[in-house]
Amino acid sequence: MAEFSDLDGFRTLLGQLPQIDEAARTAAAARNDQLTKPPGALGRLEDIAQWYAGWRGDARPRISSPQIIVFAGNHGVAARGVSAFPPAVTEQMVINFRHGGAAINQLARAAGARLDVHALDLDNPTHDFTQGPAMSQGDIVAALRTGWGAVDAQTDLLVVGEMGIGNTTPAAALAAALLGGDAGKWTGRGTGVDDAGLANKIRVVTEGVVLHRGQGDGLETLRRLGGRELAAMVGAIARARMLRIPVILDGFICTAAAACLAHTIPDALDHCIAGHLSVEGAHGPLLDALDKQPLLALGLRLGEASGAALAIHVVKAALECHSGMATFAEAGVSDA
Repeated sequence: MAEFSDLDGFRTLLGQLPQIDEAARTAAAARNDQLTKPPGALGRLEDIAQWYAGWRGDARPRISSPQIIVFAGNHGVAARGVSAFPPAVTEQMVINFRHGGAAINQLARAAGARLDVHALDLDNPTHDFTQGPAMSQGDIVAALRTGWGAVDAQTDLLVVGEMGIGNTTPAAALAAALLGGDAGKWTGRGTGVDDAGLANKIRVVTEGVVLHRGQGDGLETLRRLGGRELAAMVGAIARARMLRIPVILDGFICTAAAACLAHTIPDALDHCIAGHLSVEGAHGPLLDALDKQPLLALGLRLGEASGAALAIHVVKAALECHSGMATFAEAGVSDA
């Protein structure tokens, strides 16, 4: 069971987050300097390997047990016409995930990753955040606990993603509330709304941000403007940190959820890397605000952890090079 029963208990846990193992990272850097390649020749792969080694406490690690978790939730604000699809699609897609028919099922298999799907009270959408808080204290704590408990302690690389019709709207509201600026900067077309739909969506985000502005930290902002699947991702990301499991963040919605952690505890995302840059226009500025440089930019906008699942291959490759390559001494190659 999760080690907290209310938001304050979760905040207390966040204050106890472990830090990177500097000795392991330093040892990994020393090994990197001796590998049979010119210095820096593998670019960001070298940085990724050393970052990963530091979080796992192992100067020569490999990845053997990646886990992908997709959380699904429904949103009361969807009734405001902010999505091109009806909320019933959320449950239909969850069934598709569980039957192995979605893109994420194929990407998880290709990456050799375990895939888990958690549907969070789909028959009980969150409240319309333009009328009041999206979630009660009990709602958000239950969602955080679901995410916390979904992480397998044997996992050595975690990807979190989401499914929820209308959830680019709470993601945009969270970004606007946490980072400021006009709602239009953070609000995109999501599932493909037309110009009138986009204008309506911007109005809805603006109403929510105005109503809840200045009401608390990142977690309280998440409670007021977010959703169950976003909160579950937050719980999973925090649990991974407690277990020293590196995390690959997915697209705009996942990153908006993660931003709530960063605005509660400044270094809460040090164990996270951005898997990709989606074509949702606000994703890039949000990553910039969190100082996260994406690994991939493939024009994706699917969600369901798809971009981060693809990035598993990049992180695995970084570790294979770092831990599998010979050093100059081992290979009998001159390093002069």
